Amino acid sequence: MLLTLAGGTLFFPGLFALCSWALRRWGPEWTCTDRVMISTRLVSSVQAVLATGSGIVIIRSCNDVATGRITRTFSQVEEPQLDVQES
Repeated sequence: MLLTLAGGTLFFPGLFALCSWALRRWGPEWTCTDRVMISTRLVSSVQAVLATGSGIVIIRSCNDVATGRITRTFSQVEEPQLDVQES
């Protein structure tokens, strides 16, 4: 779990910095405000796609979304596996 948190902590600011750097190189006529706005929107879009994907995985793995409970277990190689438990 901490590895996932650390990965997200590095991935999203890194994506923002990379996008800002690339926009500065490719569009030197753009202002800093334009570059920051585009970079922020790109990072937000990536976060939205990943959140939607994880929500779809959770909903598809649960038989009864209203009363079902999902626990998350990790194997020895840290691969997430969803186990559905009915309450």
